[in-house]
Amino acid sequence: MKHVSILLTAIVAISLLMPHGFTQDLTDVNEIVKKANHAAYYKGKDGKARVKMTIKDAQGRERTRDLSILRKNMDDKDEEQNFYVYFHQPADVRDTVFLVHKHVGKDDDRWLYLPALDVVKRIAASDERTSFVGSHFFYEDVSGRGIDEDNHELIETTQNFYVIKNTPKDPKSVEFDSYKVYVHKGTFIPVKAEFEKGGKVYRIAEALEVKEIQGYPTVVKSKMTDTNIGGETLLEYSDVQYDINLPDDIFTERYLRKAPREYLK
Repeated sequence: MKHVSILLTAIVAISLLMPHGFTQDLTDVNEIVKKANHAAYYKGKDGKARVKMTIKDAQGRERTRDLSILRKNMDDKDEEQNFYVYFHQPADVRDTVFLVHKHVGKDDDRWLYLPALDVVKRIAASDERTSFVGSHFFYEDVSGRGIDEDNHELIETTQNFYVIKNTPKDPKSVEFDSYKVYVHKGTFIPVKAEFEKGGKVYRIAEALEVKEIQGYPTVVKSKMTDTNIGGETLLEYSDVQYDINLPDDIFTERYLRKAPREYLK
């Protein structure tokens, strides 16, 4: 396969999590996409993680951010879901909060609290594919792109991956023509995504390390590279926990200014 060398680290990590024995390949692309979406964003009823973000620009200069992510599924259909992202460090982003109410069939609700201005900003749907706090990740990358926003095509099945081409139903709403995702067959984790424009790959998301946590295969290191602007952003996850019974009211505007610190330690 063309990208085996690039994906080797991730393959080695998740191959240890694969079930033993032969299982028949899936052919229904929608089933694969749903399983991949669940593996990427809906494990457990809720969860938390501490994240170190390292942003490297085109000149190789680095900046770091220390943040916590809280997540709760609001139904059992892999649809309604809430995210709360809190920034601990550095000083210029400390106490910044990003809140998402994720929906299916309509635009997500997104808020950004800027403590320096004491302002809560609503993030419009048109801003979802813009830089998340100066990183190479977009706002949409944090909580995930809705699977109903694209047409999906299974273009290749290899020994380790289902390769899926995704084409936006509303091309004017995004900056890419299509993106290709490599879904690991054993865990259904999306190991790599390549975004294309004009026949050229310009943006690449990669899962670099996967561990089993509380029985869930979990990405603990990922990277986004953007050749248009240069540089990359690395995310390293620690203290990952699932099924911790987060209260619903954490994910309300009230907690934008009053962080739930007992869950952010």
